[in-house]
Amino acid sequence: MRLPYARCWCVGAALAVSTLTVVPAAGADPAAPHGLSQISSDPYTTAGAQHATEAEPDTFAWGSTVVAAVQVGRYADGGADNIGWATSTDGGTTWAHGFLPGLTTVSGGQWARASDPSVAYDAKHGTWLVSGLVIDAAVNGAGVSISRSTDGVTWSDPVIAAGNNGKGYDKEWVVCDDTATSPYYGTCYVEVDVTSSGNRIVMVTSGDGGRTWSAEKSPAGAPSGLGGQPLVQPSGTVVVPYSSGFGAIRAFTSTDGGSSWGSPVLVASDEDHPVTGVRAEPMPSAEIDASGRIYLVWSSCRFRTGCTANDIVMSTSTDGRVWSAESRIPIDAATSGADHFTPGVGVDRTTSGSAAKVGLTYYFFPDAGCTVSTCQLEVGFVSSANGGSTWSAPQTLAGPMSLSWLAQAGGAMVGDYISTSIVGGNAVSAFAVGRAPSGSTLDQALYTSGPLPIGGANTMSSDSPRR
Repeated sequence: MRLPYARCWCVGAALAVSTLTVVPAAGADPAAPHGLSQISSDPYTTAGAQHATEAEPDTFAWGSTVVAAVQVGRYADGGADNIGWATSTDGGTTWAHGFLPGLTTVSGGQWARASDPSVAYDAKHGTWLVSGLVIDAAVNGAGVSISRSTDGVTWSDPVIAAGNNGKGYDKEWVVCDDTATSPYYGTCYVEVDVTSSGNRIVMVTSGDGGRTWSAEKSPAGAPSGLGGQPLVQPSGTVVVPYSSGFGAIRAFTSTDGGSSWGSPVLVASDEDHPVTGVRAEPMPSAEIDASGRIYLVWSSCRFRTGCTANDIVMSTSTDGRVWSAESRIPIDAATSGADHFTPGVGVDRTTSGSAAKVGLTYYFFPDAGCTVSTCQLEVGFVSSANGGSTWSAPQTLAGPMSLSWLAQAGGAMVGDYISTSIVGGNAVSAFAVGRAPSGSTLDQALYTSGPLPIGGANTMSSDSPRR
């Protein structure tokens, strides 16, 4: 959410079981758009929230398990009633789902609302982590929460990783070092920006499975930004790409387990086409392959004459310091008139180089020139089996959706980000889908594509890199 956001050095409470529902196999719901499976829904009725709505999912995969987290019961002025989870232990075919306990008032917690869920796995400690932004009664982002689980189904009450100090926070993200040979194996990292200090970026670390967290540290130069997504290379180097004022993408690194953070470098200066009627900012989505190469994607209009629509573009790096010139992912022709935004990239972490498997889910309008009343929102997917050299033909996974079917929060709200994970060589995406409401009650929920093959019939190569 775009709000300020709390902090203490707390010890986790005992694990608590949250609501559990088993969802049928992907494609088994005949009412779901395009044969998708709905894997969660908003059960709350809190006055003031927009029901029934879910938005802004993240996913993470480890082995055959995929865990998703999502906002549930979105408010127009920020945050949601709670954070929900959905977990598959069979590569995205069947799912269980529920809601984090002890987080917000609807689940026995102290916070009025929560937002911005992110998922990580700590292999050393065998622990799943879901981070969130906790929001107080004044709708101020008070800090970063961490909920923990050993199985992706039974979750602890949260601890506070950053904040709870009277400042404002926003857009946190969590990652863990899962390489057993790394000198910092088992260290987890959270990035968040301090809105009450001009979106100054800070980092915190944990070495005990997310139970306790360090003091906040800023990168060299105390940079400001939003939407950072830290990644850990096999060497233990942490790379944190982020949006710098929505006019540039930058990144900074740490090579000493988060004891210090270097100055940011420029990835790309860019511009984007304002998306009609939808809250969609050009924040990056980032993933990493087995060799440590970072794949970074975001929306940009630089390949469109007159900046009339957005493409999804990509840059890569092996060290977080030197980045390739951005290239256009060829979902369609640059003259198509379609508008692409809110990408979620996934990379198969068992592959690398010219054999790296990449999946990309995104929202789009077939016609960038539509109006708020005529725009039809859809979800698309493309993939590459060769590290992004060539891409499959695009698939439409969901839609069309009228914008009036969706939660409103600075525009139609499906999320400032969505997510793709690669499991067993297949892509598993999670994204919000709105269906025609019944009366005044919305019908916006979390859906999955189910396992999607990577590659397939290749189309054009990525357009020539540009600066």
